[in-house]
Amino acid sequence: MKTVWMVVFITSLVLLLAVFIRQRITLSMIKRFGLHLVAAALVLYLFNFSGLISDLYIPLNPMTIATVVILGVPGIFLILGLQWVVL
Repeated sequence: MKTVWMVVFITSLVLLLAVFIRQRITLSMIKRFGLHLVAAALVLYLFNFSGLISDLYIPLNPMTIATVVILGVPGIFLILGLQWVVL
């Protein structure tokens, strides 16, 4: 089973790199991504320390920040839902 997941991971990584190579990445795209990255980290930080929901805590790590950068606010709810189901 690990071999299957590794093949899926490597294939998706190669295809993602092909998309990045084919598209022209401009400075404005990098600035926009950086702004989204900072905003996602700030939103997670404010959510954790605001006391809005005292029982839930979303750790600030690259995976959670990437999820929120890609999905936005629904990404926060996705992480909270996963924590609720798994833990």
